[in-house]
Amino acid sequence: MTRMARWEPNARDRLVDAALELFRERGYNRTTVGEIAARAGLTERTFFRHFTDKREVLFGGGRDFEQGITDAIAGAPRDASPLDVVVGALEVVAARFPPRRDYRARQRLIAAHPELRERELIKLASLTSAMTDALRARGVAGPAASIAAEAGIAIFKTAYERWVGSTQQRDFPTHIRAALDELKAVTAAAGVARTSGRSAIAPRGRPKSPKARERSGRPVR
Repeated sequence: MTRMARWEPNARDRLVDAALELFRERGYNRTTVGEIAARAGLTERTFFRHFTDKREVLFGGGRDFEQGITDAIAGAPRDASPLDVVVGALEVVAARFPPRRDYRARQRLIAAHPELRERELIKLASLTSAMTDALRARGVAGPAASIAAEAGIAIFKTAYERWVGSTQQRDFPTHIRAALDELKAVTAAAGVARTSGRSAIAPRGRPKSPKARERSGRPVR
C-alpha cells in the first residue's frame, strides 16, 4: 500500500502527472480520482484541495496562468503597443511551463472528449476577458483592447500547438514570437492589398457631356 506522507511537496504537479499517466494507460473515462491520488502517493482529500474534479486536472493551472498574464500586462512599458503588451505577457508566462510534461497527450485527450473541449473554450474565453480588462486598465480603448486580446489568444493557440507538436528544441516563447511575426506579416500584406485595390478602381474623372465630346471631335452616342 502506498504510504501517504504528511508533507506533500509539489502535490499539484504530482497529481497532474499521475492523471496524465493514467489517462494514457486506462483512458479518461475509466480513471477515477482515487486512482489518480493513489498513483501520486496522495489522498483523495489532498486531490480535492487542489482540484474540483478530474477534468480540472487538465486545466487547474488556468487561474495562475491568467493572473500571471494580467500582472505582466499591468507591468509592461507604457509606450508599448497593445498587441506587443499582450504578446510580451504571454512570453513571460509561457517560459514557466514545465518542459517535461506530456502536453501532447493532454491535447489528444481534450480533442477526444466534448466536455473537455468545452472546458478549454471556457478557459480561453475567461483569459480573453481578463486580458481585455487589463488592457483597458492601462488606458487602451475598448475596441483596441478587445482586438489585441483576441489576437493574443490566436497567437497563443498557434504557438502552443506548434510547441507541443514540434520535435525541434525551440522553447515556447520562441514559438510565440514566431506566431506574432507571422500575424504582422499577414496584416501588412492585407494593408498593401487594400491600398492596391483602391488604386485599381479609382475613378478616372467625370464622363464628358455630349457637347464636350463634340468639341473634342469624338462621336456622340
